[in-house]
Amino acid sequence: MPMKYYIVTYGCQMNVHESEKIAAICEKMGYTLADKREDADLIVFNTCAIREGAEERVFGNVGALKKMKKQKPSHIIAVCGCSTQKESTAQYIYRTFPFVDIVIGTFNIPNFEHYINAVKSGRQLEIFKEGDIDETVPYKRTSGENAWVNIMQGCNNFCTYCIVPYVRGREKSRQEENILNEIRAVVAEGKYKKITLLGQNVNSYGKDLTPAVPFSKLLKDICAIEGDFKIWFMTSHPKDLTDDVIEVIANEDKILKDIHLPAQSGNNRILNLMNRRYTREKYLSIIDKIREKMPNARITSDFIVGFPTETEEEFQDTMSLVDKVKFDSIFAFMYSPREGTVASKMDGQVPEEVKNRRVNELLALEKKIQQQEGKR
Repeated sequence: MPMKYYIVTYGCQMNVHESEKIAAICEKMGYTLADKREDADLIVFNTCAIREGAEERVFGNVGALKKMKKQKPSHIIAVCGCSTQKESTAQYIYRTFPFVDIVIGTFNIPNFEHYINAVKSGRQLEIFKEGDIDETVPYKRTSGENAWVNIMQGCNNFCTYCIVPYVRGREKSRQEENILNEIRAVVAEGKYKKITLLGQNVNSYGKDLTPAVPFSKLLKDICAIEGDFKIWFMTSHPKDLTDDVIEVIANEDKILKDIHLPAQSGNNRILNLMNRRYTREKYLSIIDKIREKMPNARITSDFIVGFPTETEEEFQDTMSLVDKVKFDSIFAFMYSPREGTVASKMDGQVPEEVKNRRVNELLALEKKIQQQEGKR
């Protein structure tokens, strides 16, 4: 009887896509997908480091497998992803859950087969360090008519609240031809109607390549591929959403007029503390350009409330920004300190009850706007 695997994925679309890579590696090794965790010989937790709550859920679910591992020691338990890219978290898992067999970070996922074989043969695990993007590992695509295509990894922005640059590393873009070849192959299969380009900051794609490849060029070249498909991308940083990118989105029929543009705050002092590198005025000018070129574009955003030292007046600047732009949808989060980030060490942490009130006020405003504007 073939061995079975089961993957539990936390976090963003990038993690979902990397779980597709893990699934392909497992099936290459002869594993088949289990219907539920209890039936699996190999259990993988692909983790997220963005918020503390996500890590706590991982720890709880890993701890629940202690009894199963004791009853059947041949079970292999692996924890990987963003959380375990942090050395402190990896060491915590080793200390707290000694029955876990494999603890690796995001950079080591392409070598997952090596780690499974090492566990099976009783060899000591050799942890590989960060390297170039691996173009050899296939994906078992699991998102219906949507195909995720990773165009870059890492981030150079170092927003003061964000752990991503520390766990994903600096920006590394894939060679354009490799991306185009992957998309040509996806389109040739005929079952994917939507292709979503992924990266921690997709519109800074290509700056690290020699010669540099503008994101607008990549979008044009993808649109030139024959076939019936639509393109979407996430996530954009306002400082990198340039006029030429807006122009390409507006002019290319294959690109969805659906732009997710995280603002995070509507106050300039808070934006500066966040190291976002744009102002409220700059953000609104970008929105104006989008609306000028694409009056019917769907625009969504992210906001963080209760950032350290945020005053009530500064929070109201965020409220007024949302009221002015009238987004089609927003995601609002209470600021959560992440160990290792600049903001976690800042004075003036906002009380939980204040953050909770503010996030509810912001979401109530969004609901009111949607009712008034007839947005969905």
